[in-house]
Amino acid sequence: MQHVDSIDQAPLVCGPAERRHSVGVAVGAVQIGGDAPIVVQSMTNTDTADVAATVAQVAELKRAGSELVRVTVNTTEAAAAVPRIRDKLAQRGIEVPLIGDFHYNGHQLLASEPACAEALAKYRINPGNVGFGQKRDRQFAAIVEAAIANQKPVRIGVNWGSLDQSLLAKLMDENAARRRPWEAQAVVREALIRSAIDSALEAERIGLDRKRIVLSCKVSGVQDLIFVYRELARRSDHALHLGLTEAGMGSKGIVASSAAMAVLLQKGIGDTIRVSLTPEPGQARSAEVVVAQELLQSMGLRAFAPMVTACPGCGRTTSSFFQELAMRVTAHVRERMPQWRLTRPGAEDLSLAVMGCIVNGPGESRHAHIGISLPGTGESPAAPVFIDGEKRMTLRGEGITDEFLKIIDDYVDRRFGSNASE
Repeated sequence: MQHVDSIDQAPLVCGPAERRHSVGVAVGAVQIGGDAPIVVQSMTNTDTADVAATVAQVAELKRAGSELVRVTVNTTEAAAAVPRIRDKLAQRGIEVPLIGDFHYNGHQLLASEPACAEALAKYRINPGNVGFGQKRDRQFAAIVEAAIANQKPVRIGVNWGSLDQSLLAKLMDENAARRRPWEAQAVVREALIRSAIDSALEAERIGLDRKRIVLSCKVSGVQDLIFVYRELARRSDHALHLGLTEAGMGSKGIVASSAAMAVLLQKGIGDTIRVSLTPEPGQARSAEVVVAQELLQSMGLRAFAPMVTACPGCGRTTSSFFQELAMRVTAHVRERMPQWRLTRPGAEDLSLAVMGCIVNGPGESRHAHIGISLPGTGESPAAPVFIDGEKRMTLRGEGITDEFLKIIDDYVDRRFGSNASE
């Protein structure tokens, strides 16, 4: 192990790398790529033809903070519903760009339902299933021409579950002729990258502006995703959408998505992300939005809502009260955030701490804007509250939760309200 004699010799601790330069793409009022912040998007799982259910879920996703929402457009009924969904959202004051997810019959739906083509803010094409043989080229061109006619951007989204089999077969044949053939997995990775880039070039030849193209190469494996996007970023300057195609359920989906995307984001790769969680029974669809936001916020790339530091608990914290308080605080600020976003700009940068005993409680609480150090086992039944690094008060009794939430609300009003600078 190398010996470090002084702080001057110690390696520097660096934050995320400078963002990779990419072409900026406007999706409605939202900018992807260029100098824009990394955008969080999500997707509905309702039947798009069910206007009421889809409007409700889009509203839920938007309220959670999703900046783009994708909807399935797979039938004439779904396509016909899209403009009605947009209009009903607008009537409720909900402005969020809708992305149409097309597979197999997108060329037909865009042609037969021109109102849908106009209402969508972006189209998603999967090059692996727009058609086969000569039909493939015609049908791909038809979707691109619809995008050009309606001045819409397109995400060319390759997926290894529906990869262009003719391209894959061609690359497999080329690989078999090599003196040292690649492993099959490497050929599949190359096919993903080539499919995305070649399709983008084809769209540009048809007439689609580079400033209207986003690329993605979705896979389910963490290492595959990292490899493919590093190479995609090296070969292209298009805006990139990140995400595992099927992340999984619960902690597995969260860990896999974070492990893959954090590596890429740390290297400056990625302009928009989605965490494709499989919802647990009864779980809100918006959970995927929260995970995406917390990933970006934990990495210091964006701020969406106050972050709550909470004690994990140990033998000194036999009471569950600190856990219950941490849950209440987290839910409280999330619930308040849609309104705070409009009336209390800057509140998303607030840091909060809910600690369980004297060991780290006062120290962690001083590091936060607002922190509370609850009594551990055998400690005096008092909870000092620290604001901006100083102990300001001590809470006791049954009303600690409500009192602490009021302290947070009052602080936000005072620091981020309209009269904060007066």
